[in-house]
Amino acid sequence: MEIGKYLEILNVFEKLKNVTRHSFTSSGRKESVAEHSHRLAVMAYFVKDEFPSLDMEKVVRMCLFHDLGEAFTGDVPSFEKKESDEQTEKKNVSEFLASVPEPYRRELADLFFEMDAMQTEEAKLFKALDNMEAVIQHNEADISTWLPLEYDLQLSYGEKTTAFSDYTKELRQACNRITREKIEKKNEKKK
Repeated sequence: MEIGKYLEILNVFEKLKNVTRHSFTSSGRKESVAEHSHRLAVMAYFVKDEFPSLDMEKVVRMCLFHDLGEAFTGDVPSFEKKESDEQTEKKNVSEFLASVPEPYRRELADLFFEMDAMQTEEAKLFKALDNMEAVIQHNEADISTWLPLEYDLQLSYGEKTTAFSDYTKELRQACNRITREKIEKKNEKKK
């Protein structure tokens, strides 16, 4: 790839370091989209033994690239995201990918199509982990950073996406236990 184009592409992805998400880190600051994507890729790497038949390199790529649209639109929390937000992100990703040289353009377009269709086991695993990363991050953050609606959302977010495998269901249950303990601890302090 020509160096100028390479640097231009990297510049787009640098924006994900600056786009903050709704989630807070354990140190009390908002996390960036890049941090979310990085840990999501780490999560996929460390479950490869649980899913030996899957193309885990593809799952890791999904984790790394899935929030590309947010480099252009910023992050809209799932509980606020509308269909129009989704369409704007897709349009921006499509326009960006049109500027990417082959074979990367086709590879990434196929990857986004697969993630959107949610038909393959790889896409299902990616989405389950994506949802669980947000839940895990909320559990690691101080509960004072949670919005009132997140008390229920923490216990339901990712329920559908994690239902596809025993392992992701077990992960969901473990996250729910931690969430309930966190809420109970807060309620005890109020007494």
